Amino acid sequence: MDLESLIRDVPDFPKPGVNFKDITPLLKDPLAFRTVIDRLAEVSMPRGTEAVVAIESRGFLFGAPLACRLGVPFVPLRKAGKLPAKRVSVDYSLEYGSGQLDMHQDALQHGQKVVIVDDLLATGGTAVAAAELVESVGAVVGHFSFVVELEFLGGRQRLSDYEVSALLCFP
Repeated sequence: MDLESLIRDVPDFPKPGVNFKDITPLLKDPLAFRTVIDRLAEVSMPRGTEAVVAIESRGFLFGAPLACRLGVPFVPLRKAGKLPAKRVSVDYSLEYGSGQLDMHQDALQHGQKVVIVDDLLATGGTAVAAAELVESVGAVVGHFSFVVELEFLGGRQRLSDYEVSALLCFP
């Protein structure tokens, strides 16, 4: 299946000069969406994944069905102020500002092996913050899985201490 043809380019979004990779056409196609989840599962199954951690918000679209498919817990990493129970947090920098990710303090067990899932790997700042958050509670990042990677932004290099996979890569 040609998944790349279902990624739409949106020029000058969210700001001038940025060519946004829009995944909504892929989500609209049930066979393509199922194919993505199946391919993510194929990467995660042999690695002994014990939980799926996904980054708000588009990461949830892939992380939750992946966790269901693997039969493991789903752990959402949320933006600041969105989680009701005791949480751990990490601040990070983006190319256009800063952010904070939160996770429930009891979401993962010490030593639990996780995959961190997101829709897109760009500069890697959010992914590095996600790994820091997971590791702060003693869990282990087994690998990262992305649907799309923008290779020219160098995010994979920032994640050089981890295994990284992406279904679609744009040079």
